[in-house]
Amino acid sequence: MASSLTCTGVIWALLSLLCAAASCVGFFMPYWLLGSQMDKPVSFGTFRRCSYPVRDEESHTTVMLEQCGRYASFYGIPSLAWRISTVVTGVGCGLLLLVGLTALMGCCISDLISRTIGRVAGGIQFMGGLLIGSGCALYPLGWDSEEVQQTCNNSSDRFQLGSCQIGWAYYCTGAGAATAMLLCAWLSCFAGKKPKHYPY
Repeated sequence: MASSLTCTGVIWALLSLLCAAASCVGFFMPYWLLGSQMDKPVSFGTFRRCSYPVRDEESHTTVMLEQCGRYASFYGIPSLAWRISTVVTGVGCGLLLLVGLTALMGCCISDLISRTIGRVAGGIQFMGGLLIGSGCALYPLGWDSEEVQQTCNNSSDRFQLGSCQIGWAYYCTGAGAATAMLLCAWLSCFAGKKPKHYPY
């Protein structure tokens, strides 16, 4: 199979796919913020949560249901900052995934990625990384919500964790975005082969 990528381009394609996968997995997993409530571990993402209190009708008490799920609606997400973070991070992950899959196809299809298209793809990766980075930066603005405060011993506030801690998914999302924005965007400038000029 003919490739439209240089050797640097193949490295760019594989790294782009890896960065997109890291960011998308981190975004989807509800382990951005870790804490505990009623002696049970609780974790949050931007749009998902693990372990939440429910009313037990038989015993008329509140118990922790230990399972993960999405919020019932977009407006059920506990803070405006988390809603905005969900949208911008999701769009950024979509852009990284689009470029990563296109770059991977460039390994198998000749004339798919030229120098110009490689540079445009790098610009898209930079924008995607910037959006994800913005989502990660907005996330701590939601730590003052009631749900988070209940989980963090009522000691959390904006940019103050209280008794909670940042989880691996937050770091995974941010690292994927930073690598895409800095390293992949730079490598994309050298990804496509120079066009061949045929004398006629």
